[in-house]
Amino acid sequence: MQSFSVFVRRPVSSLPSVSASGRLKNLSRHFSTSRFAMAPISKETDFLVIGGGSGGLGAARQASRQYGVKAMIVESARLGGTCVNVGCVPKKVTFNAAAIAETIHQAKSYGFSVQETAPFDWSSFKTKRDAYIKRLNGIYERNLQNDKVEYVHGWAKLLSPNSAEITLDDGTKTVVNAKKILLAMGGRPTTPPHIAGSELGINSDGFFDIATLPKKVALVGAGYIAVEFAGMFNALGVETHLFIRYDTFLRTFDPMIQEKVVKEYERLGIHLHKRSAISSVKKDESTGKLTLDFKEGDAHGSISDVDHLIWAIGRTAQTDNAGLENSGVKLTETGHIVVDKFQNTNVENVYALGDVTGAVELTPVAIAAGRRLANRLFGPKEFEALHLDYSNIPSVVFAHPEVGSIGLTEPQAVEKYGRENLKIYNTSFTAMYYAMMEPEEKGPTSYKLICAGPEEKVVGLHIMGLGSGEMLQGFGVAVKMGATKRDFDNCVAIHPTSAEELVTLK
Repeated sequence: MQSFSVFVRRPVSSLPSVSASGRLKNLSRHFSTSRFAMAPISKETDFLVIGGGSGGLGAARQASRQYGVKAMIVESARLGGTCVNVGCVPKKVTFNAAAIAETIHQAKSYGFSVQETAPFDWSSFKTKRDAYIKRLNGIYERNLQNDKVEYVHGWAKLLSPNSAEITLDDGTKTVVNAKKILLAMGGRPTTPPHIAGSELGINSDGFFDIATLPKKVALVGAGYIAVEFAGMFNALGVETHLFIRYDTFLRTFDPMIQEKVVKEYERLGIHLHKRSAISSVKKDESTGKLTLDFKEGDAHGSISDVDHLIWAIGRTAQTDNAGLENSGVKLTETGHIVVDKFQNTNVENVYALGDVTGAVELTPVAIAAGRRLANRLFGPKEFEALHLDYSNIPSVVFAHPEVGSIGLTEPQAVEKYGRENLKIYNTSFTAMYYAMMEPEEKGPTSYKLICAGPEEKVVGLHIMGLGSGEMLQGFGVAVKMGATKRDFDNCVAIHPTSAEELVTLK
């Protein structure tokens, strides 16, 4: 029988919610052993989940709470995974701070005389943000206890498709035999390119460790993370440089989104380096500041006095050094686990979901997939064909301005339906919020509906502007249900709002 290994390790001292001694005492109830034992003890469970992120938690809790399944979840870092600890949650909190900074600057246009008595206190803000995340970690652990899911802080090494060796933080080992195993280890920031001094930068996770507000930053990347961080830094008064490989960023989004958000970032004063690549990084040991040499198009340039260089060039599935090649579990060329629509790997009773599979890498997607998997594996017969539909998943970028998207981009729609079978509705306008402001202070709002066939079914919806994140959720329901342009037209507009433009497009 082939075997494979999964390592997910971090010292217990990194946990924010429970002390090392307390955690080991709790674990001893499950994994007590004699100091003279020569071999790991064994334990049985029905459902072993490796990875305590969104997908793993969703599956384990659903299995135990809904169906009484004996479930165990193993996590080496903090519960909640990327989203809770170094992703969506602390990112949105930081976005809120940036939005408040923008509002303070815009308040004068509405007749307010707002004077800041001191600069933005990043350190105090970070302390409160970290405390919030710590509370969430504790809530996740209590939820596992309430749902009777056994939580083990340690790392797991699969010995076969139905057994794993669990190593606790003190080195204690036990073998867990499981009827079914779920791989939900998530991902980690992609390693930067091998250039001189690249190690002087930090990855996207490191953004949340920055202790004081920098004066100058440089970010490399063109996806969600880089674009969001750049917008936040700039709004908080930091000189911000963003390096991208092409002429636009957010390249998986509709061309309208790419072009207009790039234009807005340039208008806001973000230093956008197009068709660029960092060639070397140097550090002044006396000041700690960085100097970046780079190529931009055919020209060469350099910027100095950079406080932080942040590599935000994507995330990599945590499948390397996992021994999956010895198990027969198939991987893609990018190192993601191959699964079918039911989250099955090619090995019986071994499943995978979330970022480790390279599907839509969004927290709600992993949660939905995890719950559906638990329902299918342990629920009644009516759920045996249940799986997540990965089409028409709404997505938001907390850029400046916000971006929302669901369905096909215009190029994708043309490829699928043909240009002659599409009708595209566009609008660009100034949101009423900006009516009191000077022209140079007014942000853009642009919407696009992509409709296909004689019935004009809405197959793509793309919006950018104030409130797009909240707005998209409701329109996402409509698109998921197969709404047509006529359905949009038949909905009475809410006035005065920006959203009304989507139901009045001509």
